[in-house]
Amino acid sequence: MRLEEEREAKKVSDAIDRAIELERQGLKRRGHTKLLLLGQAESGKSTMLKNFQLNFTPKALQAENEGWRAVIYLNLIHSVNFIIDLLSNPASNDIRRYKLSLSPLRQVEVILVKQLSSSDPPHSRADTDNTTDYRRVSEVSIRGGSGWKALLRLHTQPPPPKASDLENARQILDACKDDIIALWADAMVQARLLEEGMILQEQSGFFLDQAHRVASFDYEPTFDDILRARLQTIGVEEHRLIMETSAEQGQQWIFYDVGGARGQRAAWVPFFDDVNAVLFLCSMAGFNEVLVEDRTVNRLLDSFNLWKTICSSHTRLKAGISFSSFVKSYKDAPNDLEHVTDYLKRKFVAKYQSDSLKPPRQLHVHITCAIDIATTSAVLARIRDTVLVNNLLATDML
Repeated sequence: MRLEEEREAKKVSDAIDRAIELERQGLKRRGHTKLLLLGQAESGKSTMLKNFQLNFTPKALQAENEGWRAVIYLNLIHSVNFIIDLLSNPASNDIRRYKLSLSPLRQVEVILVKQLSSSDPPHSRADTDNTTDYRRVSEVSIRGGSGWKALLRLHTQPPPPKASDLENARQILDACKDDIIALWADAMVQARLLEEGMILQEQSGFFLDQAHRVASFDYEPTFDDILRARLQTIGVEEHRLIMETSAEQGQQWIFYDVGGARGQRAAWVPFFDDVNAVLFLCSMAGFNEVLVEDRTVNRLLDSFNLWKTICSSHTRLKAGISFSSFVKSYKDAPNDLEHVTDYLKRKFVAKYQSDSLKPPRQLHVHITCAIDIATTSAVLARIRDTVLVNNLLATDML
């Protein structure tokens, strides 16, 4: 009797294993998993995507190393040129020397922008209003789908004609390394930045404190460097990733990364009908900052209004994810991370419950730091599990 029960139990177990494998293969054949990344500019969308690549498509991410090196070079050089522009009236011989010795980096920036944006003309976020960005370094922007992705595959293909330009840029940066280090360490430079209320080291794409390493000719980006790299995309960028790990190995996951500037947000509406999940990100650091495109609007308040728009959308919305921090209505509650986080979680959930369409859709709220690899990896694993469970429920497997 006992042997018979064990044989029967094994049959059931084997049948379940076969069904799961068939379902996995079926999901592979039936289509792709699609996710929509939403949030303000600099809310962490691209960084979250890079974390996903680290966890589930590490080989593909490694293949992009050469391209990310160009982006990191551009971030470093853009910061240097920004400081040089800020020092418009040199008050010392050292500053005059920096302006002269680092002048070749102007051309290097042009070369890198051309490399990353294909035929697109160089464009800076500050170009739109002809003023210095409020406490922030202006950003170089490229159009979604432009030629910069091709650069990410340089080492797996024959070098394109422009590869020699990138090599020249690399040599010039190496020659300027000592002066870049000295510029950032200069007390007069630091005093001017403080006077302008600019804390560059808190901004994405900051590598001046790593110039000794990044500007070296033999520099190879670490994953932490790639996480911190910044390149703003205008429009919608589609990322097709083939899963290399986990049960979904071989499946294609498609991410739609929508530009977060206010003028670009209408672009996400058509994507709601055909996505498995929406990842909404809200920066905890924006409570004392304003929008670049409208300096009368607080960044955190704008994120909350964007969240309200998403919740009340009459287009199908299946899932969302939110990260947030501080608002004026917090009043005199304890000024610590735990209480502030709990308060805003409740605010976002309440807005979701009051404005979301019925029947209510799933909402999962996570708190993380996008450049904290361990914490973000755990969040992404939960997102993956949620998508997988929903796929199985849709096929009556659960």
